[in-house]
Amino acid sequence: MSMFRGILLIVVLTTSFTPYVVADEKNNILLASSHQSGISQQKAVTIAQQHIKGRVLAANRIDNMYRIKILSHQGSVHILMIHAIDGTIVSSH
Repeated sequence: MSMFRGILLIVVLTTSFTPYVVADEKNNILLASSHQSGISQQKAVTIAQQHIKGRVLAANRIDNMYRIKILSHQGSVHILMIHAIDGTIVSSH
């Protein structure tokens, strides 16, 4: 019985520390989620505000994208998509 417990413990420990790997279809690379935490939401907001001057209305992360909504000083609303891993602006409208 103790041999079974030892084997079970080894299996549990090795599987719990295995990094979760996902495929990035756009770039054809594998990203290990435990090593690719990416940029913070505050950093994404800073990047967006450098591109569009104004007040941030909303900031959400969806998968590997931050969606930042900004009200510009001219009164128009802009939505920027910022890549959550490398911080590049994917789209702006």
